[in-house]
Amino acid sequence: MALVQKLQRLSRSFLALDSNYAKCMVNQLSSTRTASTTQPLCKKKEVSITFVKANGERIKANGKIGDSILDIVVNNEIDLDGYGACEGTLTCSTCHLIFPKDVYDNLPKKPAEEEMDMLDLAHELTDTSRLGCQIIMTAELDGIEVRVPSTINDARS
Repeated sequence: MALVQKLQRLSRSFLALDSNYAKCMVNQLSSTRTASTTQPLCKKKEVSITFVKANGERIKANGKIGDSILDIVVNNEIDLDGYGACEGTLTCSTCHLIFPKDVYDNLPKKPAEEEMDMLDLAHELTDTSRLGCQIIMTAELDGIEVRVPSTINDARS
């Protein structure tokens, strides 16, 4: 415990870490267990999403609040051929997804002009199409299902 306290003092003085972060780190390093009625500040809530491929295959994946859908695909190593080729730089349309109308209408942000330009190049475009790299997961989006088009178009080619 003395080592943990010394590390906490060092982290505050040399790294100027937020005291809440330092407390969280102490709790993680401490060998004693404590009961808490709140979620630790350093952990983000986990959310899930289900990808429905054109062949009907359903792939459920987990991510964290604040992750983009592209992050979830990459972090879970989901095999969606060519998905996210530009790594979220809005220079392709390979992370095109189709959302149910009710989910689409309640997405936190509306598509920006750059996203709309890329969507114009996507295959199987619908009124509820969005690019997964632009959708940031929230608690309200936990458990959603999205349809993956059968083909992709890499707008960079």
